[in-house]
Amino acid sequence: MPEEATPPPAGTPAPALNAAAAHAAAARGPSRRSLGRAAAAVAVTPVLAGTWQARAASAAEAGAGGRGWTGTWAAAETTVPASDDTAFADQTLRQVVHTSTGGRALRIRLTNRYGTEPLVVGEVRVGRAVPGDSTAVVPGTDRAVRFRGRTSVTLPPGTRRWSDPVPLAVPAAADLAVSVYLPRPTPGGTVHRSAFQRNHAAAGNVTAKPAVDPQRTFTSWYFLAGVAVTGAAPGQHAAAGPREAVVAFGDSITDGSVTTVGANRRWPDVLARRLREEAGRTATGVLNTGIGGNRLLRDPNPPPGSNAENYAPYFGEAGIRRFARDVLDQPAARHVVVLLGINDLGHPGRDAPVDEEVTAADLVAGHRSLIRQAHARGLRAHGATLLPFEGDDLGFYTPEREKVRQTLNDWIRTAGEYDGTVDFDAATRDPAHPRRLLAAYDSGDGLHPNDAGMAAMAAAVPLRLFT
Repeated sequence: MPEEATPPPAGTPAPALNAAAAHAAAARGPSRRSLGRAAAAVAVTPVLAGTWQARAASAAEAGAGGRGWTGTWAAAETTVPASDDTAFADQTLRQVVHTSTGGRALRIRLTNRYGTEPLVVGEVRVGRAVPGDSTAVVPGTDRAVRFRGRTSVTLPPGTRRWSDPVPLAVPAAADLAVSVYLPRPTPGGTVHRSAFQRNHAAAGNVTAKPAVDPQRTFTSWYFLAGVAVTGAAPGQHAAAGPREAVVAFGDSITDGSVTTVGANRRWPDVLARRLREEAGRTATGVLNTGIGGNRLLRDPNPPPGSNAENYAPYFGEAGIRRFARDVLDQPAARHVVVLLGINDLGHPGRDAPVDEEVTAADLVAGHRSLIRQAHARGLRAHGATLLPFEGDDLGFYTPEREKVRQTLNDWIRTAGEYDGTVDFDAATRDPAHPRRLLAAYDSGDGLHPNDAGMAAMAAAVPLRLFT
């Protein structure tokens, strides 16, 4: 859907003003008794065709969700805890993102979703990143990025904005270096914390430099929400297959937790490669909107004084609340694969208050909400079974929660309410101990798959779901 720097539409949750406010809002989450009703009551605000056409009529105002644009990369944004004092001033952020499909031109989506003050951007440039060097741009590929014809842009709090089209040929499976100059003191209040990619901050406006000298290196993405492409990728006479996007919607397992930094071995990355190489679907984008720690039904609500309280705002809004923004609003989205619920089971910890425990019926109601939202916008929704987690190091597992997981997985497999099923449970469990991850796929914490486990997950996705 086209989107410029406007307030979120009616029905969209307001951005958290700060970490304390976010925690307070989370603490007011629904009780267990009301969870099913709350999930079932989630509605989708319809997009009026006339509004869409009117906003797309002006090239300067049109977003990348209009006809001909396809998402090739995305990240779901969160706010930060009060303890995170990350800030930038008179610095350039050079951040690397990995494309899933190519094109002859692109657009960049900046975000100030959780900012409490205007985000002032002095200049943005984009180019192909040198393979193996996230500080450097391939010579001859550097391009200026403009917004309504200008090289600078200001985003009010709570908004996102697509750039004008940038004439840059982009192959699939390429690394792009997006350089954003922040001339004023700027808190890092809108972030995707776990990028599993090395990014850099350098002194001054060095957006056009072929290589930057980092003052700081970090593994998060700041103020970036998406990249979209149009046209045939380099080396192609025409894009093979339909121009559409598959959105992977989930938690840390989808986000890529514990995978090799900079190697793009998350299961959505491997799925994108399978679509290109096995199905010839070079025009299909795969967008990863996983957030580490994310829950389906609730915003984060860790016990006061716990270590998790220091990280809770990074976990993002509940899946049923962020689905419209992180899935339905992606350019050319036609499919969504949902893998959510393990943190609803595990985050209460071993000694959870009764209102923090969820039932299988609660989780089914949440999944049904996502299915309804997807179908109302014409997307096909595919449900993924929850991976096994007995013996985990984080205190998630109990026999009672295992029963809930099994009941939910049986519903995903057999109820027929999802348009398709991806059996990640069967693909990753130990045949001798099916409540545990296979040792060869275990990152070491009993919960997150390693690189090999991610490859097994991607291999378990039936490509026929997307035909």
